[in-house]
Amino acid sequence: MSNRKLVPLETTLHVRDTCLCLHLQRAARVVARRFDDVFRPLDITQGQFSLLMSLNRPDPPTMGSVAELLAMDRTTLTANLKPLERRGLLSIKVDESDRRSRRLALTAEGRALLAAAVPIWKRTHAALERRLKRSADALRADLMALS
Repeated sequence: MSNRKLVPLETTLHVRDTCLCLHLQRAARVVARRFDDVFRPLDITQGQFSLLMSLNRPDPPTMGSVAELLAMDRTTLTANLKPLERRGLLSIKVDESDRRSRRLALTAEGRALLAAAVPIWKRTHAALERRLKRSADALRADLMALS
């Protein structure tokens, strides 16, 4: 064990200051906490808001398309859907054209909750964009390039 090489402190500091993954994770946590706080009166998290928003389509999407949009595996998506389904905010139905597939749809309650959440999202999102030191559009483009 004494023959192991040690990582120098300079390397640790370099990673701390330059690691994209670290900085993205930290920023994501701060932004998620901000949205979780403002959505708390509606009893939803920012992740649930994003999931509900992903269902706001003319035709109910498949679980696979929602999982892809949210960069989630199907198991995680299923776990995230269950509390929203229990609250009556969405329904999960067998796809008539492919019985192996499931389609997700907002219920009337889900649409009403989403409508209440959107003004909160708009205010909070605008406040976050004002704090950026560069264009929000440029940041979005950079983030999309990574994904």
